[in-house]
Amino acid sequence: MPEGDTVYRAARVLDRALSGRVLTRTDFRVPALATVDLSGATVTETVSRGKHLLTRIRPGDGGAAQTLHTHLKMEGSWRVVPDGRRWPRPAHQARVALSVDGTTAVGFSLGIVELLPSAQEDSVVGHLGPDLLGPDWDPDQALVRLLAEPDRPLAEALLDQRVLAGLGNMYVAELCFLSGVHPRSPVRSVPDPTRMMRRAHQLLDLNKERAVQSTTGNLRERERMWVYRRDRSACRRCGTPIEIAMTGPAGRERATYWCPSCQPGAQA
Repeated sequence: MPEGDTVYRAARVLDRALSGRVLTRTDFRVPALATVDLSGATVTETVSRGKHLLTRIRPGDGGAAQTLHTHLKMEGSWRVVPDGRRWPRPAHQARVALSVDGTTAVGFSLGIVELLPSAQEDSVVGHLGPDLLGPDWDPDQALVRLLAEPDRPLAEALLDQRVLAGLGNMYVAELCFLSGVHPRSPVRSVPDPTRMMRRAHQLLDLNKERAVQSTTGNLRERERMWVYRRDRSACRRCGTPIEIAMTGPAGRERATYWCPSCQPGAQA
């Protein structure tokens, strides 16, 4: 699933392409919105909230503002396509297309596509914790939420978007390694949770403007990460082979990566 910085970049792309422009055509390819036509409305902005995208639209008839709420989930993406160019993915994967003069923004394989009054945005994102890339990022509040369940497995807590919004499996694996804590250890075992919150924000902030993510500072292939997707490769710090296991609640298991030497086994 895309990380918060990927969604942040998607919001920037949509905002630059659509904001302040009048929609000339809209095509919603989800049953609940199949008859909706927003032609004549003006897109005011697109912002990210954690892993959610909010495209705010002002109707041409002066009615109440609406928000297109989308979520990439595992396979989704937004692409901005100039008129006359072929779409980069098959048309049957498109879930929504928003056209302005000269350009169409197409959302492919989106996990969520819904339209709601802008005044009701909290109904879809109000449950989220502090947004790591939001203008109102609050590390103290994130820390309070993280420490609220001290016996909870660390990786599980960090992935919970109600704790802090924007972390996915990759950043969680890297944060656990950089903090020297096994991902299945309880939250209370983190030696410096304040530093972990600061580091989480730093990692996403450093990557938010570039398409190639890196937590090591090295952008070369296979050199970008400490442990994520490096199973059986040697740890960059100590040379021990990186281990991998599927962890998490039944039906929602995720691949978990760690160095058994730098991140000793989960504590009781």
